[in-house]
Amino acid sequence: MQRGTLYVISAPSGAGKTSLVKALLDRQPTLSVAVSHTTRAPREGEQEGVNYFFVSKEKFAEMLEQNAFLEYATVFNNYYGTASFWVEESLNKGQDLILEIDWQGAQQVRKLIPDAKLIFILPPSRDILKQRLVQRGQDTDEVINHRMSQAINEISHYVEFDYLIVNDDFEKALGDLESIISSQRLNCLKQREKLQDLLKDLLS
Repeated sequence: MQRGTLYVISAPSGAGKTSLVKALLDRQPTLSVAVSHTTRAPREGEQEGVNYFFVSKEKFAEMLEQNAFLEYATVFNNYYGTASFWVEESLNKGQDLILEIDWQGAQQVRKLIPDAKLIFILPPSRDILKQRLVQRGQDTDEVINHRMSQAINEISHYVEFDYLIVNDDFEKALGDLESIISSQRLNCLKQREKLQDLLKDLLS
């Protein structure tokens, strides 16, 4: 069976990554988001194995000791990590996966899965990025300023990614994302396996 492709998508907070991924999944039903493990409690409406795998801190620590994660991070005293075995199992079944993580997690994944495709989403300007953060109405001025300083550091790592997309016009950015997925699926090695009967007939 043809192995799936892992797409790692990163962006500074406010660049629109989550909205783009959600719209991409609506258009590309054969894509799935990699399900992470977390030690935080489930929120209302979240389902085990769909949104996250919910585990205790003890279980997470045990998995860390076993090097079970492709990447992991600590956010507000809770752990989040992507289990290697789950990703590998999905890819080996031919499933294309999306992993939404920061640039540090992307670095970790690249070491373990060198053929992963790394995509970075850029805002069209610093002013628009700040405007988007303010319009969300979720954070204080202090938090927004902290996110802005973080964004500069995050964006400086763009050179470590395979693709850069500017999210200025949402539909264009979404189309650019889809183009990356399509180009990978049209890769000669993938197509050779998929079209082997046609190629055999054409060359006979």
